Amino acid sequence: MMALEVSMPRVLVVDDEAPNRVTLERILVREGWEVAHAEDGRTALERVREGSLDVVITDLKMPGMSGLEVLRATKTLQPDVEVVVMTAYGTVETAVGAMKDGAYDYVTKPLRRHDLVRTVRKAIEKRSLILENQVLRDRLEGEANVVGSSAALRQLMEEVDHVAPSDASVMLVGESGTGKGLLARALHRRSRRARRRMVTVNCAALPENLLESELFGHEAGAFTGATGRKEGRFDLARGGTLFLDEITEVSPGLQVKLLRVLQDNEYERVGGVETLRADVRVLAATNRDLEAEVAAGRFREDLFYRLNVIQLRVPALRERSDDIALLASFFLARFAKKNEKLVAGFRDDAVEALLGYRWPGNVRELENAVERAVVLCRGERIGVHDLPPAVRQGRGGRQLLSFTVGTPLKDVEKRMIQETLRQCDGDKSLAASLLGITARTIYRREAEWSGVV
Repeated sequence: MMALEVSMPRVLVVDDEAPNRVTLERILVREGWEVAHAEDGRTALERVREGSLDVVITDLKMPGMSGLEVLRATKTLQPDVEVVVMTAYGTVETAVGAMKDGAYDYVTKPLRRHDLVRTVRKAIEKRSLILENQVLRDRLEGEANVVGSSAALRQLMEEVDHVAPSDASVMLVGESGTGKGLLARALHRRSRRARRRMVTVNCAALPENLLESELFGHEAGAFTGATGRKEGRFDLARGGTLFLDEITEVSPGLQVKLLRVLQDNEYERVGGVETLRADVRVLAATNRDLEAEVAAGRFREDLFYRLNVIQLRVPALRERSDDIALLASFFLARFAKKNEKLVAGFRDDAVEALLGYRWPGNVRELENAVERAVVLCRGERIGVHDLPPAVRQGRGGRQLLSFTVGTPLKDVEKRMIQETLRQCDGDKSLAASLLGITARTIYRREAEWSGVV
């Protein structure tokens, strides 16, 4: 089994007296730990909400929010973060009581360097063991989700095993619904960064200005509504993996900033002047032809080469048809449990329909179809009549539409979207996948057709 790499531990020091914070930082930095500060409880909880902390060291006696309140709130927000409390000799009894509320340990003032370092090191080790166990559990549970035994899938998973231990950027390409996000998680779980988090950003889900803030964070006052500092996804994924889904939706201006991070590992928060270091492995995914996007000038060539160090192609479901029955059974078990239905399997006519359909929406469409069938099924086995109309009729989502020459393009687009939605029983995410657009585009078009802009 591959050893898990330990990222630099991150410790938050909470004390209302600046000299104490400086002294603690010097001690902790010498041990090779990264240190963040908070001068009061409110600021401490902002840091805790931002994530990527291992240990919180908090003074017990502080104006406003006390150390006990910081402890309780930390354990509510991030239960796996260890908390060490600092207390004077006269309040040791209070510190012991704090351990009943979840504190790992306490240290007494005046602080002795040896005691402090030993306590924090043990707290870090405890958290590391918990995280390692969680990663291994996730790995065991997650591996079951990569379902299939086809030659195409076996070859892909061999490539994942080979690529995962490196820190190279990986581009996952393939049609919508093939499971690129699932493969990204598999890469992360097998990587040396597996003990840190994987953070996912859907680049199509947010407009440019919000996406920039989501990626890089912002400072207070950076724009209307920015009342405080917010860490971005590059901050939250520190030491781990950042997955940029639908990367081709990123605007040209933001592409430049992403390129800088990949080249120099540096960035600034929106509205900020401090240059921050990025420590993440970047995975990206697209359902488009990236080379064509570059040729058309919609995607920067230099960014393409930075992201496309390793390219993994996720096969369409029709290319791994041997896995359809296995996947269908897997989804049936999941949704039968979720919906508390006693559905045991598929009848022969349903299996025949599943195997005869081309699945243009790939695994996602199959998953939706099985969930629908489980909900509609009135017996112990799913029949063909429980499946969506397109699957029952074996159309493969390839119904032909005809248009008169000269039909306005907007009318063609409207009919294509509406007919695809009908075939997908109104599922906008699936329809968008089949059409090669985003669900956001469908919502926008429907608002335009109804006169609501």
